[in-house]
Amino acid sequence: MKKVLWLIAALMSVCNLVLAHTDFGGRPKLVVGIVVDQMRWDYLSRYYDQFGEDGFKRLIKKGYSCDNCLINYLPTVTSIGHTSVYTGSTPALHGICGNDFFIDDDPVSCCGDESVDPVGTDNRKKGCRSPHYLLATTIGDQLRLHTDFQSKVVGVAYKDRAAILPAGRSSEHAYWLDTDNGQFITSTYYRTALPEWVKTYNKELKRNAALQKVGKDVGLYPLCGHITTDMAIAALKGERLGKGKVTDMLCVSYSQTDVIGHKYGTRGEHTDAAYLELDKDIARLLRALDDQVGEGNYLLFLTADHGGAHNFQYMIDHKLSGGAWKTDNETLYDKLEACLKEKFGAAVDCSIINGLNGYRAYLNHAKIKALGLDLEQVKEVLIAFFSEVPHVQFVMDFAKVNTWSVPDIIRSRALLGYHPHRSGDLLLVLEAGYYEFGKWSSPIGTTHSAWNPYDAHIPLLFYGWKVEHGSTSREVHITDIAPTVTQMLHIQQPNACVGEAIGEIVK
Repeated sequence: MKKVLWLIAALMSVCNLVLAHTDFGGRPKLVVGIVVDQMRWDYLSRYYDQFGEDGFKRLIKKGYSCDNCLINYLPTVTSIGHTSVYTGSTPALHGICGNDFFIDDDPVSCCGDESVDPVGTDNRKKGCRSPHYLLATTIGDQLRLHTDFQSKVVGVAYKDRAAILPAGRSSEHAYWLDTDNGQFITSTYYRTALPEWVKTYNKELKRNAALQKVGKDVGLYPLCGHITTDMAIAALKGERLGKGKVTDMLCVSYSQTDVIGHKYGTRGEHTDAAYLELDKDIARLLRALDDQVGEGNYLLFLTADHGGAHNFQYMIDHKLSGGAWKTDNETLYDKLEACLKEKFGAAVDCSIINGLNGYRAYLNHAKIKALGLDLEQVKEVLIAFFSEVPHVQFVMDFAKVNTWSVPDIIRSRALLGYHPHRSGDLLLVLEAGYYEFGKWSSPIGTTHSAWNPYDAHIPLLFYGWKVEHGSTSREVHITDIAPTVTQMLHIQQPNACVGEAIGEIVK
């Protein structure tokens, strides 16, 4: 009897190995990544009853929702969020440290690249773009590596960085909107001429009366989402994504929600319209995927690059904490300059600070050295000064943050956000509800960048190929998306990945 039981167990093990081996080679025809710019997690419930059945509700009712997905680094901004979704990494390792940042005193735009030329426009400001500052591979890069670069990876967005960084370094397709001419463009990093399907769609845009009417302000209207969806569908058909022998990838980012949020905030008719129209756009995209690839043949995820704070005046009006923090405040700079001159002499002024970006102070190391100042002493003076500024809760030396007396959650996120040559020198943490007011927010609008849940708690939905319906409240992170997708594809994780595959999805 023992021999019979042993034989049955052995046969079952062999069968399991065969089944596992058979499943190991299975992959969807297409992976679709959707990033909604500035989408707070609670928008899913806020608009749920107003959503149609075929957009967000379809993803929620038939897919899997990670209800406690958090951004685990600082700061929480667009370029970093898009990069972290697709690399499974953080600024400390993937090197994209902001929409704009400094590299050893030199200011850079995250995708700016004067070594390339624009394609589809003569506008160098809009078209000289590439992922050359990206230090890590993406999901798409790993997919192309695994298939000997047969897989197609396409990035589509209104914003250049939202198309370029998700597509990765090896992609041959990233397209973004030049608002000056109302056309989708690319750069010679990818190709020397636009594909015919892009040219065809651009001709449609020239005839689009609504686009011609709003012009450069298209980002302030749901129309921007309609155009992005149409472009994504054009890419799906034009590149025949999901119809080849290997898995392809489509990366779609919706940017109008961020532009509208900065202008109008988290509440009101403009934001309401943005999400209800986005729901319709997602429904259209899903129908196109069903028609072109087949329901169940594609793996899709939807997330956000960051959230957004409620407007500070809205909070104050309802007796809640919050307020504006103005880095361009003349009084603040006058006091700072007086402090520097008192400590270091008349020759020293605010020019020893390159800028404040994402609540990070970038010091001008070259100037500090030329003035004969001690960098550590300068940092100590600045830390003492900013610690006394109203509504600044903590000021940290980025290079020493591991030993700083701050809550673990802030320390951890600061460490993951710190690249020694790209993240600046000091990190300021404001009181909850306070945010930088000025360049990126209107009096009734909002902004983001902070560690707080309003900026760091984002939606994460998986849908389609081998995804079972369900949800979890377990804490997962933005960096867990890439390892989850790559494990489902049975390919290697991106090369700077720090996340963990979400077991509820890959089981």
